[in-house]
Amino acid sequence: MKTLTEYSCAILLFLLSNVFQGSCGDRLSVLFWNVENFFDWRADSTSASSSDKEFSSFGTRHWTRRKFVAKSATIAKTILWIADRDGRLPDVIGFAEVENSFVVSQLLNHTVLRRLDYSCIHFESPDPRGIDVALLYRKSTLTPISAVPLHIRDTAGNVLPTRDILLAAFLDGKSDTLAFLVNHHPSKYGSDSQWKRDAALERLRAATDSLQEAGVHDIICMGDFNDTPDNPSFRILTEPAVRGGGEALNDLALPLHDRGEGTIRYNGKWDLIDLFFLSKGLCRRADSRMSILHVPFLTVRDTMYGGEKPYRTYSGPRYIGGVSDHCPILLSLQWK
Repeated sequence: MKTLTEYSCAILLFLLSNVFQGSCGDRLSVLFWNVENFFDWRADSTSASSSDKEFSSFGTRHWTRRKFVAKSATIAKTILWIADRDGRLPDVIGFAEVENSFVVSQLLNHTVLRRLDYSCIHFESPDPRGIDVALLYRKSTLTPISAVPLHIRDTAGNVLPTRDILLAAFLDGKSDTLAFLVNHHPSKYGSDSQWKRDAALERLRAATDSLQEAGVHDIICMGDFNDTPDNPSFRILTEPAVRGGGEALNDLALPLHDRGEGTIRYNGKWDLIDLFFLSKGLCRRADSRMSILHVPFLTVRDTMYGGEKPYRTYSGPRYIGGVSDHCPILLSLQWK
């Protein structure tokens, strides 16, 4: 297993190689990861969220700067591990469960990632816990055009208190437009929560239809959907629209799910809830492959059920020093 110092040396080698090429070239690499409670350690008296009572230096979990720095360093180390394995840094990274722009700024400016050319897009969402999604992109390979948060609404038009969908559009080195939508859909807590996830899927489908009608056909949807890909509700994305609209999306995760692969582990069973959906236009233009990353230093032995499981930051109220209960997922595109 490589140390963080060795990964720092690897970055210097990347700086001397073509990893900073000025375009995506013939490949694109997209990472998504729910980094589980990536909170700011500072208490914010102006915040409307309840997280400071738990995740702050004076909160019940005693979330300190030292613990935050350790988590940030391991997230950065993971990105370098991927680059070392694949010979390429992820061009785009979607995160779920980040508290604010400050935590992402700390990650980019106070870890080994400061040597790289990542920039961040983030919007505050109405989630009551104060967790949002964010998107990182490499400035040397993608040029931002626009970015907006998309609220999730109920049938009456009211905004749901959950994470927005982050929509960002870019130009790649070939002057083609790429659109990314980062999702973290409502959880399964409560006896009647499916309608909330259906509302999020409807909002996502409306967004992809609108993009295609506007001439944007290269679309990547990623995120923690809090459902496995065999859920019938995903037909909202994968079946043709009843009345016009854009083309349906391709579900890249279903074959992995059918093989028993997953990104979270509960009672010894893997479940796949972190997913990629691609527009058919993009699938016609590029070969695509989704993989689940089982990074050695992000897993720990499952002493109760055997095998490995993701290494969390906390086990119940006890700090154990891991990063997340989710494995990262990676999308590799090869232009035809």
